[in-house]
Amino acid sequence: MPVQTVAIMSPGEMGHAVGRALIAGGLDVVTCLEGRSALTRKFSEEAGIRDLPSLGEMLAEADLVLSIVPPAKAVETAATVAATMAASGHKPPYADCNAVSPDTTRRAGEEIARAGADYIDGGIIGPPPGEGAPPRFYVSGPGAGLVSGLDGMGITVRPIGDEIGRASGIKMCYASMTKGTLALQTAVFTTAEALGLTAVLRAELMESREALYNQIETGTRRLPSVSARFIGEMEEIAATYAAAGVTPKFHQGAIDVYRLLVSTPLAEETSETIDQNRTLEEAVKIFARHLPMKE
Repeated sequence: MPVQTVAIMSPGEMGHAVGRALIAGGLDVVTCLEGRSALTRKFSEEAGIRDLPSLGEMLAEADLVLSIVPPAKAVETAATVAATMAASGHKPPYADCNAVSPDTTRRAGEEIARAGADYIDGGIIGPPPGEGAPPRFYVSGPGAGLVSGLDGMGITVRPIGDEIGRASGIKMCYASMTKGTLALQTAVFTTAEALGLTAVLRAELMESREALYNQIETGTRRLPSVSARFIGEMEEIAATYAAAGVTPKFHQGAIDVYRLLVSTPLAEETSETIDQNRTLEEAVKIFARHLPMKE
């Protein structure tokens, strides 16, 4: 039976954009906003997502649930939904699309399986729909084919096998490179600022790697606003590396960098309030002021 109604938990920055794209593709999209922030409620309303009074009512209408929440909330969300499934008897397939390790997605899957519902492992790579090329939804697990019905509705769905953990694994590998590199670049420029060398480093990069400098400057503008979420993602990546027998220390260091950014006033910005004119030099001055005291 094709998917007609999709439930999204939660319609935040990525989730509401996915919901809006699915609605444009002809699907009905629902959620339950009980306990959600004012910003999430605003996102959901702008996307045209229907808010239902309870999780039980949401599950009763859904043909598929997409979990798109911060990494640290993935297992908790799965457990909450599983408990509601067991109590209500409504058990639609559940796709965890969060930035978590293979081990974490398996734990979330165990919660859903105990409730008697099918579980799909997912990993999203790319920006929200509408911001360039469609994001890729990698999916794995025995029920992954169900998500393929969403392909072309503002997202690209890529099934990569029947094993739970494969989709999360590719997300971890990719994000370890992209978001790990952002942390390294931030550390480089914060160190340069602490040494009084920001202008010299900028001049060198503008001469030898101008495109890279511009890319770093653009990426750094929004980084503090997402750093709290990235901490959880770096923890999941470090765990993925350790489980694979590779050192987790790169991304344990990235955790410290993102914690530094969270400690700055810039972390209070949202996607709607980011100063798009802020230069990299201005940003790293703020970062450096919040460095812990030297030993």
